Amino acid sequence: MLPRSVTPLGVSVLALLFERPMHPYEMYQLLVTRRKDRIVKVRPGSLYHAVDRLERDGLVAVVGTDRQGNRPERTTYEITPAGRAAVRERVAEMVEVPASEYPQFTLGLAELHNLGSAEALALLERRIAALATEIEELDAFAEAARGREVPDLFTIPFSYTRAMAQAELDWLRAFAARVHSGEIPWVTDEHLEILKRADQLRADQKLADQKGNQ
Repeated sequence: MLPRSVTPLGVSVLALLFERPMHPYEMYQLLVTRRKDRIVKVRPGSLYHAVDRLERDGLVAVVGTDRQGNRPERTTYEITPAGRAAVRERVAEMVEVPASEYPQFTLGLAELHNLGSAEALALLERRIAALATEIEELDAFAEAARGREVPDLFTIPFSYTRAMAQAELDWLRAFAARVHSGEIPWVTDEHLEILKRADQLRADQKLADQKGNQ
């Protein structure tokens, strides 16, 4: 079993140290510059904490400290053999095994009927606009990366993110149009009563099955 320090942020730290030893502030700057903060949630404090836990678990090790002028002393870390093995194992697991990540938006859609139709549609339109902006930003990032001749493999995460954003955008536009047109009627008391009856039928069937197995 992998150490608990091999979190998503821990994986990002270990991956950076695959390249060369560096200090946490440099790690943070690189993650932001490379836009990896769009992939994993990172803050300076959380990154320093992640590095401390990786060191405690023997996945990274201190290789030196330095001080430049009046700046605070900086500690440089390198990845250990155990760290290399851990990041390879975790990356393989993340790629191979689909995980139930329980995104908040899916929950929001599941409970959307609790809002009025006008409010729900207005909120969806805002999300649609935000997604369109995100896609434009991703396209600009990809164009800049091509200009710097960044190898395609390093921009694959953003290509995937763009594809997912475009798929969501297309789905949302189609869904909003169906609600607008009345093809998908908004929830009424009658709909709630239908759900109630369906739940009761399932409960009755489950009870009948349990009695039949006794």
